[in-house]
Order: sequence, then structure tokens, then C-alpha cells
Amino acid sequence: MRRKIALGASAVVLGVAAIGGALALTVANPHDRALSDIHTLRQQVASQNDQLAEVRKTAQRDLDALAVKLGQLQAQSIRLNALGERLTEVGKLDDGEFNFDESPAVGGPETTSTDVSYALPQTLDRSIDDLAGQFDSQQAQLQALQNLLLDRSIESSLRPTGMPVQGYISSYFGGRPDPFSGHSARHTGIDIAAPTGTPVTAVAEGMVTFAGIRNGYGDVIEIDHGNGYMTRYAHNSVIVAKPGQRVHVGDVIAKAGSTGRSTGSHVHFEVWYHDRVVNPLAFARSHR
Repeated sequence: MRRKIALGASAVVLGVAAIGGALALTVANPHDRALSDIHTLRQQVASQNDQLAEVRKTAQRDLDALAVKLGQLQAQSIRLNALGERLTEVGKLDDGEFNFDESPAVGGPETTSTDVSYALPQTLDRSIDDLAGQFDSQQAQLQALQNLLLDRSIESSLRPTGMPVQGYISSYFGGRPDPFSGHSARHTGIDIAAPTGTPVTAVAEGMVTFAGIRNGYGDVIEIDHGNGYMTRYAHNSVIVAKPGQRVHVGDVIAKAGSTGRSTGSHVHFEVWYHDRVVNPLAFARSHR
């Protein structure tokens, strides 16, 4: 009987111990799981911090590269300003006609951009915007300057300038005694004495409209310069240029001689402007 009681008591004790252990596990497991989750989260946070630090390093390298590029572009902008000022001086433009320190006048409707871009630091972003605006301004200024200089270059090449032959002026424009009759006569050009065969060159760009013999002029070349000017070169020994030929400044168009009504080898040079003969002396003495 006592043995049965003792066994029953032992069973009770073991049952209570088992229940206690189960309760202990039930209470302990949520705490352990929470600690485990916290540990995992801390590892994730640490990993993200490492990734963020790497991103910051990469971004800083990119920003440093952008800053270096910005400095290079600013230096280029300074060189463009200097170039524009030199071109303005070379082109002999009026003071104030081109001011590379000011933006040209522009206008247009306001538009809103819908592009999404990553933000740069405010100072760097503002510097890039300012520089972009400066380049736009310089581009507009230089384009206008280029067009103006090209127009002036074309205009200059079409205006009669310089002597058509190496020699000296032996007779001037205007009234003079006729070299054959001695009577008063009007000379419509200047005579430039030069040895026979001396090259005669075009004094402006244009189109040869006549190459042949004219009464009194002998062998003649006539060039239309397309801007109201026409030049005539007379008494040549040889005609080089052909009708319809495009000639440029300095192209050989004939060779000096004494054909036609002439007393010796020379070039009779005339300048016409809008179908009226003008004194060619100022053109012959000017320089391009």
C-alpha cells in the first residue's frame, strides 16, 4: 500500500515538472524569437548602412567628377568670351554691337518640364544651370557674329578693290586731251602702264559677262559682281577668262597689251556702279 502511494506521488511530481517545463518553454520561445528577429533586423540595418555608405561614396565621386567638369566648362566659357571679343575686334564692329558679358534678348511662352531627374546639391545645380545659360548666350552671340562677319566677307569680296595689274597710273579718270586727236575728251577709266604679257587679275569676285573685242577698247574682259558693280579691263594682248566663268579675287583673267585704240602697253580699267561709270581711283588705291 505504501509502495503504491509512493509511486503515485512520484507520478504527480513528474507530471507537475513536465507541465512546468512546457510552460517554461512556452514563455521562453516568444522572447527568444523576438531576440532572434531583432538580431536579424540589426544585421539588415548594418548591411543597409554599408550599402548607403557605398552609395554616398559613389555619389561623392560623381559629384567630384561633375565639379571638375564644371570647372573645365567654365574655363572653356572664358576662352569663348575671349574668342568672341577678338573676333569683334578683327571684324571692326562698332563698340557695343556685340557684348559678350550680356545675354541677347530672347522670348517665348513659358513651358513646364515634366522630366524627373535626381536632384543635385543646390550650389552645384545652380552653377550648372548658370553655365548652361551662359553657353546658350555665347552660342547665340557667336552665331550672329559669324553671320555678320561672313556677310561682310562676302560683301568685301564683291566690291572692287586694288589694282588689276602691277604698274603705274599713266592717265586718270575725267577730262583730258585725246591721245590721238588732241581734242578735249572724257576718259572713263584709269590707264595703268604695264609691260605686254603682265597678268591682269580680277579685283573682285564675279561672273565674266563679256570676253572679246569692243570698238576702241581692243580685247576686253567685263565682270559683273552681282551687287551693282561691273568692272572692265581693256587693251589686253591675251584674254584668259571665258564668258560665264566664275572668277575670284586675284584670278588671272587676261594679259596686258596694246590692242584697240592704244598708244602703248597698258590696262584701261573701268568701274561701273548701277550702269553708271564712276572714278575707279578710290577702288584701285583701297586695300581689302
